[in-house]
Amino acid sequence: MSNRRLFWRIVENIEKSIDSGTYSAGSRLPPERELAQTFDVSRPTIREAIIALEVRGRIEVKTGSGVYVLESDNIAGAAEKVNAFEVTQARALIEGEVAAIAATTITEPELKQLYKTLVDMENEKNIAAADEEFHSIIAKSTRNAAMILSVKNLWDLRSSTPAIIDDYNSVCSRDNEQTLAEHKAIYHALESGNSTEARQAMHGHFNRLINTLFDAAETKALEEIKRKNSEQRGLYSIPNAASI
Repeated sequence: MSNRRLFWRIVENIEKSIDSGTYSAGSRLPPERELAQTFDVSRPTIREAIIALEVRGRIEVKTGSGVYVLESDNIAGAAEKVNAFEVTQARALIEGEVAAIAATTITEPELKQLYKTLVDMENEKNIAAADEEFHSIIAKSTRNAAMILSVKNLWDLRSSTPAIIDDYNSVCSRDNEQTLAEHKAIYHALESGNSTEARQAMHGHFNRLINTLFDAAETKALEEIKRKNSEQRGLYSIPNAASI
């Protein structure tokens, strides 16, 4: 059985145990060593499954204490509490390391696929889909199932949460040329096999996006202040004051 199938078998089995109540909300999962023995796999494979379960919102890892099952209500409402800044920061941290690893593992066929997404990005109609494919190819090139899942889940969160969609839509169409240039920088770092440059290029891409999100948030806040001031002015102004 491949590492990926082992990984998913463990994730699916633990989720079934959570859903059936074998591991109830608030309870602690067995230690890593015990889980490895139960599933007859290595401890690194268990770690990958734990990371995936945490990303999926099924468990919480408490340093020095253990791994705990989350309440189902926490899972359902977790996405609504996440904002665009948090998603972008998480993507920067995770995808920066993904890019660093990919610089040493990406193949020539994958680089060709990656280059094709850059060509597609030159057409504004294709940029959103090409952007997602670009990041997906890099993640898949690591051959690390947990990283692939983490990147996918963060992208799904960015693409399915209404408030985050609105925030991204307010900025992503502003700097298409800059976005393309940043993706080209990431591509060239991967092509050269330079992990440090790949990480820096990915961080630079997301840092610029975070700053753009902040600029948009400030503009929105100022517009809201002006709107409220206009309402207040209308409320407190005295009609025909000049004739009194």
